[in-house]
Amino acid sequence: MTVANILGHKSGAELISCKPSDSIEQVARRLSKHRIGAVFIVDDKDDLVGIVSERDIVRNMASDGAGVLSNTAADIMTSEVVTCLPSDTVTMLMGLMTENRVRHIPVVVDGKIEGVVSIGDVVKARIAAAEREAAEMMQYISSGV
Repeated sequence: MTVANILGHKSGAELISCKPSDSIEQVARRLSKHRIGAVFIVDDKDDLVGIVSERDIVRNMASDGAGVLSNTAADIMTSEVVTCLPSDTVTMLMGLMTENRVRHIPVVVDGKIEGVVSIGDVVKARIAAAEREAAEMMQYISSGV
């Protein structure tokens, strides 16, 4: 299974993003409103320049207090974002997530974000594949071959 397969099964997946100049309070409100764990930071040309996760906000609040809410996304974002391609396999994606300790990976084609794959999407895809395999095995066994 590829990243493209996962994206094809996501319904109505709107890409949620913020600008580098948005305050952390604005970012947090957007995360809460959309019930997501990370938001991509894009410039005026919609090019990916960073990512801010709930964990980033919590870590910064723990070290700097509530004053961090007035900082900008650019102040706390991770600017070296791990990305993937639609042709990457789920196994490759799991390796990227594990190795880089990230839960959200944008799918980038020609510098533009085509979608995002979360750890939840990967787990869902792996469960579906295992269920398919089990059903095929049951069918094979019951066919009397």
